Amino acid sequence: MRDDGARRIRWFPAVVIVVLLAFLAAGTASNVRRNPQPQLVADGIPGRPLPTTTGTCPGSTLSTTDCAFADLARHALADLDALTLPNGGTLAGWDGPWRFVWPRDASFVAAARCSIGQYAEAAKVLGFLDRVRPSSGRWAARYFADTGAIPQDGREDQLDGSGWVLWATWFCASAGLDLNRYWPMVQESADQIVAELGPDGLPAPSPDYWERPESEVTLGTIAPLLTGLRSAVAIAQSLGRTTELPRWQDALSRLSTATDRAFGPDYPRTPGRAGTGIGGGADAIVAVLGPPFAPEKPQTTAAINRAHAVLTQPNGGVTPGEEWRADGVAWTPQTVLFALSAAARGDRETATELLHWIDTHRTPSGAIPEKVNRDLQPAGEAPLGWTSALVVLTTAALDRPLPIP
Repeated sequence: MRDDGARRIRWFPAVVIVVLLAFLAAGTASNVRRNPQPQLVADGIPGRPLPTTTGTCPGSTLSTTDCAFADLARHALADLDALTLPNGGTLAGWDGPWRFVWPRDASFVAAARCSIGQYAEAAKVLGFLDRVRPSSGRWAARYFADTGAIPQDGREDQLDGSGWVLWATWFCASAGLDLNRYWPMVQESADQIVAELGPDGLPAPSPDYWERPESEVTLGTIAPLLTGLRSAVAIAQSLGRTTELPRWQDALSRLSTATDRAFGPDYPRTPGRAGTGIGGGADAIVAVLGPPFAPEKPQTTAAINRAHAVLTQPNGGVTPGEEWRADGVAWTPQTVLFALSAAARGDRETATELLHWIDTHRTPSGAIPEKVNRDLQPAGEAPLGWTSALVVLTTAALDRPLPIP
């Protein structure tokens, strides 16, 4: 009897583990069934011309020593050209719900232009943002590209826009654009961040790039605010704006300290996850805590690498976060964001591996899609301006160091 009981005791943990694994597998399969395969919404922009070749690589507009991604960058630039209206309004995509200007996407487009010396084109994009900037409060989630009006679609304003616009303005100023022209936009965006910080050093909840209401502050807001405040401080220093400088420096110190306290050491999507450690809650936006958006630190580099490993899907791309729907679909902006992070940190192997993945999953027209589904097929909108801008920035970072605020 004693021997039989011992055998039962030895086998019991194994049985429990098998049951739990089966339960988890069933849950994953159920998630996949609940989220059908996304398909391609549209492929390419009608009548889009290819840009004139002016770079050192055949078929490229980039003066780069690495020609492996010349065609990828060439198509990305052509799509950015087609998505940008004469008034500087840059569409997120060509079709339906994407035919708006998001401050986030437009900021990346401006920075991408400046990274390859297209300063006049970048000035048009920043000029549009300057015209639609809020006189007070948060940036709207998106704007009509032709008029700059705010769609009455029920979307909440988004605080992260203040950070992204500040970073893009500083990035382009480091390449020679006139900062004085954009000072009111810089001042209002930075002051809004300062006004939002609470006694704990963190802002109130805000929607971020996940485009949904949030009940607690997310890294999707915090990360761009940090790079935005660093950029604002650098701008104030360069222009000799001594009135704003100490206020912004103090806000940056408070937010940095609060971020490390609430989100460190893994820097997941929400502070609650950081406190419990349950599930990790990794978010791809953690890449913005390192180069080219912030100086490199061992702790944040480790967090970026952990998040990349956790968020990589079976198809080879990256999902936005652990709390995103578990459907096995990869999103190209987040995939290239990790490529940009790797390139800016000198990890060429990871950067080129991810760019190659993007390159091999383009649409028949050569456009970079919004998503890649479980069957490795392009899905969603194509092209997507944010991804195209990130590709240009990443290829630039592979060629030379990008400026870091």
